[in-house]
Amino acid sequence: MIKENQKLFNILFAIIDAALCAGSMVLAFFVHFHNYQGYYISLNYYIQAMIYIIPVYFILYHYLDLHNSFRHKSFLLETGKIFQANFFGVIFIFVLMFFLKEVHVSRMVILIFGMINTTLSVINRLMIRKSLRRMRAKGYNLKHLLIVGWNEVSAEFYDKVQSNRGLGYDFVGYLSPDKKDVSDRKIKYVGDFSMLSLLLENKGVDEVIISLEWNEFSELGSIIEICEKAGVKSNLLPFYTKYLPAKPYIDEVEGIPLINIRKVPLDNMLNSFVKRVFDCSVSLVALILFSPILMITAFGVRLTSPGAIIYKQERVGRNKKRFNMYKFRSMKTESDGSDVTTWGTKDDDRRTRFGALIRKLSIDELPQLVNVLKGDMSLVGPRPERPYFVDKFRDKIPLYMLKHLVRPGITGWAQVNGWRGDTSIEERIKCDIYYIENWTFLFDIKILFLTVFKGIVNNSEEI
Repeated sequence: MIKENQKLFNILFAIIDAALCAGSMVLAFFVHFHNYQGYYISLNYYIQAMIYIIPVYFILYHYLDLHNSFRHKSFLLETGKIFQANFFGVIFIFVLMFFLKEVHVSRMVILIFGMINTTLSVINRLMIRKSLRRMRAKGYNLKHLLIVGWNEVSAEFYDKVQSNRGLGYDFVGYLSPDKKDVSDRKIKYVGDFSMLSLLLENKGVDEVIISLEWNEFSELGSIIEICEKAGVKSNLLPFYTKYLPAKPYIDEVEGIPLINIRKVPLDNMLNSFVKRVFDCSVSLVALILFSPILMITAFGVRLTSPGAIIYKQERVGRNKKRFNMYKFRSMKTESDGSDVTTWGTKDDDRRTRFGALIRKLSIDELPQLVNVLKGDMSLVGPRPERPYFVDKFRDKIPLYMLKHLVRPGITGWAQVNGWRGDTSIEERIKCDIYYIENWTFLFDIKILFLTVFKGIVNNSEEI
């Protein structure tokens, strides 16, 4: 039943997208021409042009996987794909008008159309997501899962899915050679592996989650074969899943698939170039705009405490390369080297009164815009740490050194989620790894917006 429902949903998405596309063109026309008494080409022509435009948009949305279930997709990723589809869609319209030699078609109408259609598409998907989550939380539109094999990994999967009922999953039960201790979990033991074929024939299972221990892997081939014979989708949840990234990348050598354990989007030359251009452009503009604040802060540091205005401290950056990170000095000048091995706290008595103010407003971080221009840092990324603490954490915290796969940032996913200063290093690293593996340009924009709207006032301290 779930498959039939999903097909209907997909068709409905396509119909709504087509309607929004046509409606966006009408709105764009009236937005641009509402003050005009006359125009060369009437609204009727723009509507007729949709005969060519809507099929192209359908192909773009379909190619970018925007007409399929977004049960597993992040809203941010889907929003990025909508932007891509409309960007290329607008380019297509311009090219179409060029070949049709319609010189009187308003370019501004086309641009406004692209913006309106993007906005309406994002709002539409947000509303649909919220509606479906509410339905699933009430027990409708559920996808029924069967777990084959029970272990720590499948137990963790079950717990996380159960904690978010809005995902719309329901568990039929689990299969295992023998009944396991599932603690207080409300999942039934429905038999050993030999029961799989019978359960799938009863058509009460939509997907199978295969989670075998290493000594059970000899059963994998037959389990997959039974699933495929019954026409039921199967998913592998291997016991080594904790070593895999959130989005494993499958490479291929002579037809043999290889799982890339650590796929880093910023290893892509184009992604890296786009991020670098954005960093340099924004940093340069920010230095110009904030120059009055920079000068006032410099005078304030000089007048309230003896010592250097700019505080330089060695940090570890990309590829474990060391560099000097710049800050406005907010503490008394230390001669014993304690600033290298001491963690800053909220009530640190080394702070000056003026230093406490600029720290609270994060103004002390502004000189790092120079680090960005130099290429030592990025606007967004994992916060760089001192060599002393890098050596201290690398052996204590799993995956800690992976933060050095990308340029460190002035702000990051960990910081906007509250993990800054004297807080949990483990949670901070989880956020850093998530950022590294899931980087997109829109993700950077989101973090910058969150930094501005909820991260400027710093209530925790960081040296």
